[in-house]
Amino acid sequence: MDSTAVIRITENWVRDVVVGLNLCPFASAPLQAGLIRFSVCAGQTPEEIYRALLSEMGTLVNLPETEVETGLFIAPEGLDAFDDYLELLYSADEAIAEAGLGGVLQLASFHPNYRFEEAEEDDPANYTNRSPFPMFHLIREEPMARALKHYPNPEQIPKRNVEKMRELGLDEVRDQLQRCREKT
Repeated sequence: MDSTAVIRITENWVRDVVVGLNLCPFASAPLQAGLIRFSVCAGQTPEEIYRALLSEMGTLVNLPETEVETGLFIAPEGLDAFDDYLELLYSADEAIAEAGLGGVLQLASFHPNYRFEEAEEDDPANYTNRSPFPMFHLIREEPMARALKHYPNPEQIPKRNVEKMRELGLDEVRDQLQRCREKT
């Protein structure tokens, strides 16, 4: 699949699922303002993807916030196994700390096979973090901190999202993710 299609599917997911279901109450503004950087990794091995992710983190923190508030680094190939993805995520988190970017940048994780440790495979709650492709959300901490100041009880967001996905049910959340692919 070419990069344009990967980005289009990911944009559908952000618009229709993340924003449409209000899973992230902070995603609408940067999406509407065109301040989300969508980057597709050409790497096909965990090592290639890791190097590209580190490079993308450097690019993102060096771009003005007025141009890019947040980013999605999408790895459509090479991280199909959720355990491989998690291993790379942990390594990238360590790299952020080692680079002195703690307090500047953080990662959020999304994967087609995302599974919370305590959840069953078919628990709709897993779909709060399931995405069309393995991806890493590169979050600038400063704009997030500003947004959190104006949002009541942000610590309740994950619980609310789990409840919402379970209320929708497994068939509906699966269908939503599939529709993101079909719109392209």
